[in-house]
Amino acid sequence: MKSFFFFFLKSSPALVSSQFTRSRTVFYRSLCTNSERWSAPVGDGWTEPESWRSMEGLVRCAANHEPLSPISFLKRSAEVYRNRTSLVYGPVEYTWQETHARCLRVASSLARLGIRRGDVVATLSPNVPAMYELHFAVPMAGAVLCALNARHDPTMVSVLLRHSRTKLIFVDYELYEVARGALDILDKAGTEQLPILVVIAQSDGSDQPTVDYSDHESYEDLATSGDDSFQVLRPSSEWDPISINYTSGTTSRPKGVVFCHRGAYINSISTFLLHGMAGPPPPSYLWTVPMFHCNGWCLTWGMAALGGTNVCLRKVTPGGIFDSIARHGVTHMSGAPTVLNMIVNSPAADRRPLPRRVTVVTGGSPPPPQILSGMNRLGFEVSHLYGLTETYGPGTYCDWRSEWDSLPTDQRFGMKARQGVRHLGLEEVDVRDSGTMDSVPADGQTIGEVMFRGNTVMCGYLRDRKETEAAFRGGWFRSGDLAVKHPDGYIEVKDRLKDVIISGGENISSVEVETVLYSHPAVQEVAVVARPDDHWGQTPCAFVKLKEGFKVSHGEIIGFCRARLPRYMAPRTVVFQDLPRTSTGKIQKFILREKAKALGSLS
Repeated sequence: MKSFFFFFLKSSPALVSSQFTRSRTVFYRSLCTNSERWSAPVGDGWTEPESWRSMEGLVRCAANHEPLSPISFLKRSAEVYRNRTSLVYGPVEYTWQETHARCLRVASSLARLGIRRGDVVATLSPNVPAMYELHFAVPMAGAVLCALNARHDPTMVSVLLRHSRTKLIFVDYELYEVARGALDILDKAGTEQLPILVVIAQSDGSDQPTVDYSDHESYEDLATSGDDSFQVLRPSSEWDPISINYTSGTTSRPKGVVFCHRGAYINSISTFLLHGMAGPPPPSYLWTVPMFHCNGWCLTWGMAALGGTNVCLRKVTPGGIFDSIARHGVTHMSGAPTVLNMIVNSPAADRRPLPRRVTVVTGGSPPPPQILSGMNRLGFEVSHLYGLTETYGPGTYCDWRSEWDSLPTDQRFGMKARQGVRHLGLEEVDVRDSGTMDSVPADGQTIGEVMFRGNTVMCGYLRDRKETEAAFRGGWFRSGDLAVKHPDGYIEVKDRLKDVIISGGENISSVEVETVLYSHPAVQEVAVVARPDDHWGQTPCAFVKLKEGFKVSHGEIIGFCRARLPRYMAPRTVVFQDLPRTSTGKIQKFILREKAKALGSLS
């Protein structure tokens, strides 16, 4: 005791103050019932802010801190909107209370099957109820969701299962043979432990499963036999991974983009706000965006936050879209421009009068003005967003200004096709010089690369540090998209960096050429890529799909473009064919570039 007092008396005032502050902090922390959350640093790496040291009485504990996670949205909806319809699929309907209970039972079943915190659970499925529920059930079990592209073949599925180290895969009955083929490939390659296969056999009433899957677990058995009092394994840190999303393959080399709970939470809210879905009344959302694409642009979780109704659609067809809108009072839907193109060019027999205007948000390549005009005539109000898998889906949107309502039609649709401004979840979006990192002038002409910075940018590429560091070089996420910045701050994407055609030293935007071609009355779909040329370096090559019943020659297409574009920008080659697309609607230009390369030089 004497030695303690001697130390105390001899110590400097600063040291005494430090000891007192530490003792006081320990005392305050003891007031929290969940004191293990307090240690500095704790499991999530949190340390007490420097600014707190001059302010007494501040603590972080269970009373004022919970790691952000979108799985909390489901619990709230089960309490607040318990009897409101959560999900519709053919004759099947659930309330939010029922959806919550089903997700708890599936989560408990995953634990019974040996799934532990941090394990990867994959899905291979269209937009059926199980696909929606697994966006909650998997992270509620502490696992990481890996929603695979439903159009992948067995070889690609096997590659992604191996790369993600998937422990269990849920497979829709229509895709059973694809999954079975992927597991056979893994088995022959000597994989020690194959993923557990669980079959989803949910039908919308239009057909019935015919696959014999008696050797495997059934999703519905997990959803009915599990424990609905299961203790949810919430993330220990907001930075814990919630999902892996493989890029859609427009570059032929998919990369595993990792989302965390924090980013998913923030982007879910940001996305439903830019969709204008906050109501009232609660939205009725038609699932025409694949849930495996950026987790449905994070609206899988966002719809739970809103307590709206999810209208599931196994196959996206014009008839199915119009029927669902009329039957379920759909207020909102989303889709790539290919979905809009499908609606505009749909047969009259598939169409039905809309009970109200439906808000449609489209992403991907800029929708041609002709498509926007056609959608407007049919009763759809289209707005445009822009983002990438690496930005959790939507990152910017064209925030409409009332003064644009009075513009001539062509100018108005031109404005609507802009990618616009950042949503509230991002800190910054800018157009910058890729080399100097300087922001380009806001003149609507100077080309730069679109770059992102903020809380809804990915954690990184799974097991690919080199690519992650390259994407984040300079402190920004580099999109690879080329754009201009207008005087009002709105950005407009002109092309992908790799899609720019350089002919005789001139840069040609493939998007500009495609926009002109879309205005031709016979053209349904088009993609323009570079064809190698011994004299010019490259020349534009147009791949065109004609509308049914139309016949047009190569020369007519080229002449049409030359009448509306500088001569060097007009295609010198036209190929009539169907266009290869990913399941999310993106044209696979790398395939078309290889075809154009195989044609050889024109000169």
